[in-house]
Amino acid sequence: MSNPKTGEPNLSQVEKIKMKSDGLRGSLAESLQDQLTGALREEDQSLIKHHGMYQQDDRDLRESRAQKKLEWLYSYMIRLRLPGGFLNPSQWVALHHIAGEHSTGVIKITTRQTIQLHGILKSHLKPTLKAFATQRLDSIAACGDVNRNVICSAHPKQSRAHEEVFAYADKISTLALPRTNAYYEIWLDREALTNKEEEIDPLYQDRYLPRKFKIAICIPPNNDVDVFANDIGLIAILDGDKLLGFNVAIGGGLGTTHGNADTYPRLATVIGFVASEEKILKAVYEIITVQRDFGNRSDRKQARLKYTIDRMGLDAFKSEVEKRCGFEFEPAKPFSFSERTDYFGWHQNHEGNWYYTLFVENGRIADENRAIKTALYEAAQTGKTNFRFTANQKVILSDIHPSDKKAIEQILEKYDLIKHTDEAIPMRQNAIACVALNTCPLALAEGQRYLPTLISKLEPLLKKYKLENDPISIRMTGCPNGCGRPYLAEIGLIGTSYGRYNLHLGGDRLGERLNEKKYEQVNEEEIISILDPLFKKYAAAKKKYQSFGDFIHQNPELVTTR
Repeated sequence: MSNPKTGEPNLSQVEKIKMKSDGLRGSLAESLQDQLTGALREEDQSLIKHHGMYQQDDRDLRESRAQKKLEWLYSYMIRLRLPGGFLNPSQWVALHHIAGEHSTGVIKITTRQTIQLHGILKSHLKPTLKAFATQRLDSIAACGDVNRNVICSAHPKQSRAHEEVFAYADKISTLALPRTNAYYEIWLDREALTNKEEEIDPLYQDRYLPRKFKIAICIPPNNDVDVFANDIGLIAILDGDKLLGFNVAIGGGLGTTHGNADTYPRLATVIGFVASEEKILKAVYEIITVQRDFGNRSDRKQARLKYTIDRMGLDAFKSEVEKRCGFEFEPAKPFSFSERTDYFGWHQNHEGNWYYTLFVENGRIADENRAIKTALYEAAQTGKTNFRFTANQKVILSDIHPSDKKAIEQILEKYDLIKHTDEAIPMRQNAIACVALNTCPLALAEGQRYLPTLISKLEPLLKKYKLENDPISIRMTGCPNGCGRPYLAEIGLIGTSYGRYNLHLGGDRLGERLNEKKYEQVNEEEIISILDPLFKKYAAAKKKYQSFGDFIHQNPELVTTR
């Protein structure tokens, strides 16, 4: 953590870049003007993440471009900040056009309840962000060492208190926004602040956080957001329709590094209950400040909150938070989860409004096998539906007045999307995959491009054992960072190299137990040959209401080493 000779902290290179960046400005303005390359300067590639962007390249074309002595085909991903994952119809129409004019055209729903666009050229970055700004949308802090998009239970039918709970996503997002004016100056061409004191940031200072920070809010009994996978998880405690407050869980995080035993997934630990809005926001703020001050800034692989807590000890961390808050947490209130799902199809809430949750495979909204993108655009043009994203990469056509339901339903039927949703087996409906290849620079293997194919090859096995209606959760990522939350699936596949994955089994169906790595670097043939006999044994011997993950966890002897 510190140099034994000087006593000064051994800061990672990223920490040094942030501290000298002049409020995340760096030399981004100059990088954008350099027309000789599609890339940014090296240090700016780190800073741009805090503005909600990643520099990427088309990895499928690296070799052919190298042979032609061309630089890699650089482009950028922009991720919006959408607390709770909500767009109105005019915003959707704008998103549709922005995606078509500036990106690959594919609208990608992320596992953090927002959208991202890929393939944006450097010269299109400012026009894209300016276009979003006209719709009061931004990408501030959607990536980087700050609090990222705050997610919340998606479906308004979950509770009469949903709107009140949902509002906390925006309140917390606003509370934890960086104070710097850099985003507005660089991307929107606004004038620089004349009074630099307006940029003094009491939360992030000039250091920001040691690593990314994630917050989720859920409404039991549905754990649709995987609340325990987050740095802070807020679990709504209700008395009938009344929101009493939140149980607070801290220290969740799923990212690991292959071959590094000091990195591990961890589920958040509930530390108590907080009632009033003032105390809830204060608790969130001070948990962030403790991580800011005590997190590891030397080794980014040890920098997440989970490692800070495990190093300090949970009691010591909680005590420091309470000292800064000026109050103690109350004992946690009882709660339980009975499901972790999106509510597909038509559902009505207490106000009488209708909601249709559409199956979107791995969150890719495009006109590929079906004209999903066109259908949603037509629905938005009616002005009769809002759009809500789930943390499982699906979209809800929402807040539809009963008199407007038929018009939206006709659009869905016109493009065969109701059949598309109904005919997807539960495994496919609930599956999650990260972007991975060809654009993610961290990917070691395929994710969203391959998981649909694998499920198609598993589907005959499920039908053979009469398990096709069993909602077995399967998740795939191209690397061990955990963006698709594979460590919380009954079947988790984590990429190790092209075509090979570590196979994890035994997670529960509610997101309250991590799975375990059972097989290393298996290919498709091996994955199928492993799962086939396990499905057979599960179908023959499972108890009533027993999930596949619980069956494997409770019968570890069935998983044989190879």
